[in-house]
Amino acid sequence: MAGILDVPKPRINCSMLSQHINRAVCFVGRVEKVYPTGKTFSVSDGEGNNATVELNEPLEEELSGIVEVIGMVSNKGAIMATTYDVLREDKGTPFDLELYNEAVKLIHDFPQHYPFEVAASG
Repeated sequence: MAGILDVPKPRINCSMLSQHINRAVCFVGRVEKVYPTGKTFSVSDGEGNNATVELNEPLEEELSGIVEVIGMVSNKGAIMATTYDVLREDKGTPFDLELYNEAVKLIHDFPQHYPFEVAASG
C-alpha cells in the first residue's frame, strides 16, 4: 500500500477540512500558536480561519511563518501531520497567503482542469 507521501493530495483551506475527513491533504498556512506540549500547533489560512495540526512527536525546533503540512484530516477536523515544511520567506518577497488561498479555491471550482486524484488501477 502506498504511503501518504506517495499519493496525490488535494490542497485545501480551513473551509474544506470537513469535506476531507480521513483523507490525505496538503495545507499551507501561517503558524499562529505552538502549544506547550510541542505536539500541536494552530495555523491560519488565507481567509484568517484557523486549523489545528497535531504531530506524533514534539517539535525539535522553533516553528513560525508559513508552513506546508501534509497529513490526514481527523474526525475532529484536525490535521494529523505526517510531515511539514517551513516555506522560507527570504530575499524580501513574503509569501502571499491570500493569493494562495484564491488559487486553492480556483482549483476546487474547476476540478476538470486541476485533477489531483488518479484512477485506481485494477
